[in-house]
Amino acid sequence: MSTMSEQVILNIAGVNKRFGGLQALTDVGIKIMKGQIYGLIGPNGAGKTTFFNVITGLYQPDTGTFELAGKPYSPSAPHAVAKAGIARTFQNIRLFGEMTALENVMVGRHVRSHQGVFGAVFRHKAAREEEASIRRRSQELLDFVGIGQFANRTSRFLSYGDQRRLEIARALATDPQLLALDEPAAGMNATEKLALRELLVKIKNEGKTVLLIEHDVKLMMGLCDRLTVLEYGKPIAEGLPAEIQSNKAVIEAYLGGSH
Repeated sequence: MSTMSEQVILNIAGVNKRFGGLQALTDVGIKIMKGQIYGLIGPNGAGKTTFFNVITGLYQPDTGTFELAGKPYSPSAPHAVAKAGIARTFQNIRLFGEMTALENVMVGRHVRSHQGVFGAVFRHKAAREEEASIRRRSQELLDFVGIGQFANRTSRFLSYGDQRRLEIARALATDPQLLALDEPAAGMNATEKLALRELLVKIKNEGKTVLLIEHDVKLMMGLCDRLTVLEYGKPIAEGLPAEIQSNKAVIEAYLGGSH
């Protein structure tokens, strides 16, 4: 029997995906252990986002097996994936711009609510108590990601870096088994990237498991426990950052020749 630290959180194998005449993914798989920060990297057009979108239910795979925490799950639609326990953010920020930061996180938290429409309409005692609990937890998450002081600020008026933090807080509000982040450092300056790195380490230290796509290879090498490298929709390497950095196929994929 495996210990908690050895538990496989995400186990995906044999994923193929074709768009018309284009074979976008060929026999792609990934295995992520509990508590890891796992990176998915590769040159532009390597298939990273396609694979990410298959994992999180935006695209339907042609083939593939999918397990989350030892149980089969079907990436049939984003809401089904969220219910299974995977929360994601997007490369382009997708917040409710006219809602406050707190309200945005509360929306994420409602995925795990129990009272449903009846409770929301009739506002009975259990529904009111749950709403108060959701509000408290949402404030805690804003504090955790470092923007608690902006709880009542309309989200579109937050700085770019703080909007990214808010997206992560909203994803965490669903109590995910896996937090999937699509280029969270995109558009960030060096200071914001450093703060993001510290936040992701903090999330890992809370026992969370993170899957990360990111173009900033230097950030990934210093942050991830393991990485998979894709090229032309196929995995060409998997391993520790040091192994990836010295892998000839990876060097050629990024630099376009023998170096």
